Amino acid sequence: MIAIIDYDAGNIRSVEKALARLGQQAQVTREPSGILEADGVILPGVGAFGDAMEKISGYGLVPVIRQCVERQIPFLGICLGLQLLFESSQESPGAEGLGILKGKICRIPDDGRLKVPHIGWNDLHICRRGRLLEGISENAYVYFVHSYYLQAGDREAVLAQTEYGVQMDTCVEQGNVFACQFHPEKSSDTGLQILRNFIRITEER
Repeated sequence: MIAIIDYDAGNIRSVEKALARLGQQAQVTREPSGILEADGVILPGVGAFGDAMEKISGYGLVPVIRQCVERQIPFLGICLGLQLLFESSQESPGAEGLGILKGKICRIPDDGRLKVPHIGWNDLHICRRGRLLEGISENAYVYFVHSYYLQAGDREAVLAQTEYGVQMDTCVEQGNVFACQFHPEKSSDTGLQILRNFIRITEER
């Protein structure tokens, strides 16, 4: 069973449907027991960094998420879920992220050359394959919807980058923690392979 954390963010049901396509049972929940007893945990979401952290804190999910990491439960952040794993975001000055991974979330430069938000398909430059990107080819296309991007503090954690005006860190892996700025559940066969890899990681734990 994979737990999908429900903190009133968008994009939760599309992740659940993608897992179902792969034959993986998932439970959308915010109950600590349901999360901590899962084989793997996914933190999806779209929206604002500060508002999301308020909701996660309000539901008492911060210590639950930290326990997941401490217990080595495979954990996947998607889109806003990636951003929340880091320390801070220019979107919400003064708001602290979960700080599970080192780095900051920055605004994509709005200089008139490229549209912000970044919406649509873009390719991945693979820095190292790790477990999450096994079977994913260089320059594979994935789907993005975001205005802010990651600058990871630990370069060894970065699996892939994407160019969109700036070089963005778009996929990371550190221990049992994985995250994608793009939406694997909306990224056709490439995205399904990434989710399939995550499922396999949960089964090997």
